[in-house]
Amino acid sequence: MPYTAGSVLPAGTLSGTPQPVLRTGDGLLLRPWRAEDAPAVYAAFQDPAMHQWHVRSADCEEEVAGWIEAWRKGWAGERNAQWAVADTDTGELLGRVALRSIDLGDGVAEVAYWTTKAARGRGVAPRATTALTRWALDEIGFHRLELMHATANEASCRVATKAGFTLEGTRRSAALHQDGWHDMHLHARVQGD
Repeated sequence: MPYTAGSVLPAGTLSGTPQPVLRTGDGLLLRPWRAEDAPAVYAAFQDPAMHQWHVRSADCEEEVAGWIEAWRKGWAGERNAQWAVADTDTGELLGRVALRSIDLGDGVAEVAYWTTKAARGRGVAPRATTALTRWALDEIGFHRLELMHATANEASCRVATKAGFTLEGTRRSAALHQDGWHDMHLHARVQGD
């Protein structure tokens, strides 16, 4: 049965070109992941705050190396696109920003991020999220980007707001964390916001 509306973005929109390096213009660089990032990612996941809001833990650098390889391959599959967030001057890894659950046909993706302990409180997450959002909406042509976080994660709510994502509502008991089920805020930005 044919669809009555065309695709927002055609297949190959992402995979047809190399994953870009994005700059925030204020000291951050969003770049594709490298194998040599494994020790820094492993160290980031030893922080208890990461375990509070993320369902994944890292047992060893070899495990993280596998994640990085999957992150690198995600671009070609056009379902996930992940960037390392680094300091432009020093190259220090400060976090990650990503488009997940990409649906090119509908022009929709979910934004996700984390920062290292040393990067928190420095505006890294909102700056990186803003740069990724501008690229996705303005350059690539996504129609809608969604961002979800546990309602108890007030810092993540501030990031969403600073990056221009409108709070649309609460998804009740929508994500299982180590301490049980969490209600999740749903924020979004759409073309023209």
